[in-house]
Amino acid sequence: MASGVRQFPTIKAVRSYVIDGVGAGGDYHNVKGGHWLIDSPISTPSSRWEKYRKSRTSWGINVLGSFFVEIEATDDTLIGGATKDRMDFYCTGPNPPAAKAMGFWGAKVALPYCPDEGHIGLKKNVEYLRAMPESVGPDFPLMVDCYMSLNVSYIIELAKACEDININWWEECLSPDDTDGFEQIKRAHPTKKFTTGEHEYSRYGFRKLVEGRNLDIIQPDVMWLGGLTELLKVSAMAAAYDIPVVPHASGPYSYHFVLSQPNTPFQEYLANSPDGKSVLPVFGDLFLDEPIPNKGFLTAADLDKPGFGLTLNPAARSKLISADRWLNPAPVAALTPAAPEVEAPKAVEAPKEEAAPAAAVAAPAEEAKTNGVNGTTTNGVNGVVHDITAKVQELTTGSAEPVATN
Repeated sequence: MASGVRQFPTIKAVRSYVIDGVGAGGDYHNVKGGHWLIDSPISTPSSRWEKYRKSRTSWGINVLGSFFVEIEATDDTLIGGATKDRMDFYCTGPNPPAAKAMGFWGAKVALPYCPDEGHIGLKKNVEYLRAMPESVGPDFPLMVDCYMSLNVSYIIELAKACEDININWWEECLSPDDTDGFEQIKRAHPTKKFTTGEHEYSRYGFRKLVEGRNLDIIQPDVMWLGGLTELLKVSAMAAAYDIPVVPHASGPYSYHFVLSQPNTPFQEYLANSPDGKSVLPVFGDLFLDEPIPNKGFLTAADLDKPGFGLTLNPAARSKLISADRWLNPAPVAALTPAAPEVEAPKAVEAPKEEAAPAAAVAAPAEEAKTNGVNGTTTNGVNGVVHDITAKVQELTTGSAEPVATN
């Protein structure tokens, strides 16, 4: 029987490339002894995930820089195979009419004003959103990305003011941690759709979002969440509650996930062009053959290549920098505040008519050299005269170092 078992190669080395720029690059998380994935068979890339998870936290660079390799070791075939022949996209960008013309089924725009602008800002938001259907027609779905910038009372009022507008869903109205807040807005607007998830970084956070049943779609980011291993667990959890999973961006890595899972109805595409009138590769020029939606969709055949079917662009090597530069930056010398420039105190002479004998003056002067308080020196003129320079230094730096005086 052993001869009939397929032998998979084992991962023996990991190489990371990082492109200096927004939206492109690969990440590698350094741990003692090398990457956790090394010596794992590529047929079971998650075999060591649970052990490794305990060595990191679920936010910040520890998660954002840890699982690019785990993603690269997986594709839709290894996680179950295609469940659909075609994958449709909606477009996030500033130009819904252009998105419609390029074949996307819907468009998502950013909300321009936040609660800080008060009632005037809310009114401008409503006017901005009301103009959208006029440019694309009433049957073209529109979504609104609030990027965690609102509060409960504001989104309740805004959603009510936009009831006559064809808003398909309101995205990231609140921080994903505010599960009680999502409960309140869903209670106020039970027939409207609310989504979140790209800024949630583990299945433990998603568990509260899913079990609350106050969200209509969850939107994890495969690269921010920690790779396909964690994403599959989140997807299975959401499927048990009949909540669709629509990943946030991440290009081809999300495409293979969506293609393989039954509860992933469509995918987001970031226009990336400043005017939103063209579709550009998610990873810039990092790859020669990144798949790009044509007429708003991709087919299973478009993704039917070994792995993710991506070829590194040789020309991009000129932009490559060492991943170690990001993960282990060179230490920077601490900056110390410069001491303020203070004019040296002028010598004070005793009035001639009150001048003491030489011996009497010499004694206090000598005493000043040995009995300075808190690093100050004194000169004997009608008592004690503090050294101004030392006093200023003490007040500005807290130093108890004595300052020499002339």
